[in-house]
Amino acid sequence: MKKQENNPSVEEEMKNGNEQPDESSSPKEEQSLPDAEKSEGSAEAKLELELSMSRDQYLRLYSDFENYKKRIARERIELSKMAGADIFLSILPVMDDMERAIKAMNETAASDAIKEGLNLIYQKLKATTEAKGLKAMDSIGKTFDADLHDAITNIPASTEDMKGKVVDEIEKGYYLNDKVIRHAKVIVGG
Repeated sequence: MKKQENNPSVEEEMKNGNEQPDESSSPKEEQSLPDAEKSEGSAEAKLELELSMSRDQYLRLYSDFENYKKRIARERIELSKMAGADIFLSILPVMDDMERAIKAMNETAASDAIKEGLNLIYQKLKATTEAKGLKAMDSIGKTFDADLHDAITNIPASTEDMKGKVVDEIEKGYYLNDKVIRHAKVIVGG
């Protein structure tokens, strides 16, 4: 009978949760605690790594955006500088004609008043276009540069040092704000 009495009390203690843990389960719990701390530490390290990567990505995106804004601002300035290129390209033939007319008038017996008037108009037009950024190229005697000049023909050079240099200029080249808008048409010594 004694055995039966002991058994119900053990069962009651188990039901009430008053059971003492076995010694064999105790080391498992102790071992699981450091693992939990390690997993928490690795989770923190992982989160810190993700945070630093996110910050780095944010800084890169921010600097890329700042560079984009600067590039767009430069392009806008460049576009505004070159906005009048079409107008200048249409004015250049008129300037060429005026230069030819002045040259022809100097070779003929034209009235001094007409020469002076045409000269004044040409100088005023030239000064106005230069103030807006248009500048004529100086090509004669310079080394031929395919980025600046269009070679019409080659002729034998009069001296050895004129080989590969511009001997004559058929049509002037022009810069607009230091960019070539019309290449000079030249004759090159060969």
